[in-house]
Amino acid sequence: MLRLDSVRKTFNPGTANEVRALGGVTLEFASGSFTVVIGTNGSGKSTLQAAISGAFELDAGTVSVDGIAITRWPEYRRAHLIGRVFQDPFAGTAPELTVAENLALASKRGQWRTLTPLLRGAKRGVWRDLLSRIGLGLEDRLDDPIGLLSGGQRQSITLLMATLTNPKVLLLDEHTAALDPRSAELVIRLTTSLVAESASKARCTTIMVTHSMQQAATLGDRLIAMHRGRVYLDVSGAEKKKLTETELLGLFSQMRRDDRFDDEACALVMNQYR
Repeated sequence: MLRLDSVRKTFNPGTANEVRALGGVTLEFASGSFTVVIGTNGSGKSTLQAAISGAFELDAGTVSVDGIAITRWPEYRRAHLIGRVFQDPFAGTAPELTVAENLALASKRGQWRTLTPLLRGAKRGVWRDLLSRIGLGLEDRLDDPIGLLSGGQRQSITLLMATLTNPKVLLLDEHTAALDPRSAELVIRLTTSLVAESASKARCTTIMVTHSMQQAATLGDRLIAMHRGRVYLDVSGAEKKKLTETELLGLFSQMRRDDRFDDEACALVMNQYR
């Protein structure tokens, strides 16, 4: 189980560029659950994932996994508990290393690693079987530099790498946004398969950020909408299943209207002091 208690984060505090990214967020994610997070630009959805992964120090609040407080753990120490896939297909891998070398390093995430011993004990047969699930013939490219692969191919392998060590938490940060429609569909199919397998085997908690309302409506068992650093909507179970893409688009329109009203109210207040 993953839990966040009263998590706060403000970037550039006390300056003209101050951004209140998270405003006291409290959330609990059950083991094995699959949560989709949506929100307008700057709503705090990616910052929420960064707070979980340890990408920065919190201003306030706590983060715990299975009852263990990890709030003060650095990002590298959390790596054996948390797998993460970013929007950029070329992030999270070493482009000059081969597919096999990248998989070898991922197999020891969060541990002390030197490449040569890992490759000596490499489970090439296991990796070939894993890659064959993607259906792109990547099982025959173990010795190719991963930087030569297409974005969709590389993102598929990155997803496999993120789940290789059976993490407690899997963070997917708009991981299909930079892909063409065909590649995005392939990665989503692989995501669905891996998440279901991880949830049943290791009780992995998955949190996926997306701008796709189609994905938000059809994937996961819970949906959270973020707005201005806070939870705007939180639905699960039967209520989540009933949500449609059209309704979610309407929710986005409502959040944008709220933004406009807030900005107009702020402008009126400021005008009183000019």
